[in-house]
Order: sequence, then structure tokens, then C-alpha cells
Amino acid sequence: MAEFLTDITTIRERARAEIEKGPITDAYGADLDRVIQVCNEALATELVCVLRYKRHYYTATGIQSEAVAQEFLEHAGEEQEHADKLAARIVQLGGEPDFNPDTLTKRSHSQYDASSGLIAMIKEDLVAERVAVATYTEIIQWLGDRDITTRRVFEELLAKEEEHADDMQSLLERIPATPPVPPAPPA
Repeated sequence: MAEFLTDITTIRERARAEIEKGPITDAYGADLDRVIQVCNEALATELVCVLRYKRHYYTATGIQSEAVAQEFLEHAGEEQEHADKLAARIVQLGGEPDFNPDTLTKRSHSQYDASSGLIAMIKEDLVAERVAVATYTEIIQWLGDRDITTRRVFEELLAKEEEHADDMQSLLERIPATPPVPPAPPA
């Protein structure tokens, strides 16, 4: 069985010689600049999702809107947590999180939505969650074992995005496409 650990003296010397690199050591196997770029794209995606869910929360109307709006608000908070995790990881990697609103939607994987109907809002949120699931799955596969910490961040986000997609699908199944017509009052 081959030795797996580099000589500890060599590891210590490298750690001191490259102290300015913070957590990035010779063991880091990914393209650091590209990883930061991908994380910033995901950050933009999460921020657009926050904005979309917040808009849907405030503009949801109709007989079943209260419960759905609460789901939108919960998701907005969780998407903000995702954005915070990504921004923290970008900084940890030595990058700068890009919060520039002028380019936010261009960098985002998902789209902003201004639907006015409750069903349309849910459908657009489901589409956005499915986009996040697909892109985060690809990112996880791309990272592989070259950046395990960033991969774990995306694995956490993926699990939550799958849950969000399931929530939106469940809402679609519970809400009729057309509201029921109330019975006519007795004559």
C-alpha cells in the first residue's frame, strides 16, 4: 500500500511559504478562477430567486394565496441563505462576491418573473428550481474531488433546491387551474 501523506516537513514548509494563499494549498485541484466565476453565477441565481420569490410573496392574490405566499416567503429566506453561503465561500477562495445589480440577471441561471396569477407564479418558481437542480448537479459533477468543500456547498444547495421543486409541484397539484364557481344564492 502506497503512502498517502506527503512528508510532513514538506507540508509544513509549503504552508509557511505560501501563507498568503489561505486555505488554498497544493492539494487544491480545481481551476480556482473558474470555480470563483461559477460560484458568482450561482450567487446571481440565488439572488434572482430571492427577488422572484419576494415579488411573488407580495403580489400573490386569490382565495388560496395566503398559504402559497407563506411558502414563497419561506423559500425567499432559504434562497438568501444560499446566497450567503456562496458569498462566504467565494471570499474564502480569495475571490470577491459579485452583487452588481446591473449584471445580476445576465449571470443568473434562472430568470426573474413578474407573473400575476398564482398558478403562473408557482409554475415559474418550479421552472427556476428545476434549472437550479440541473445546473447544481452539473457543477457538483464538474468539481468532483478537485474542490471538495465547494462541492459540499453545492450538494447542500442542491438538496434544498430539490425540496423547493417538490414543494412547488405539490402546490400545483393542490390548487385547481381554475377557481371553483360558487353556487348561486337561493332564489
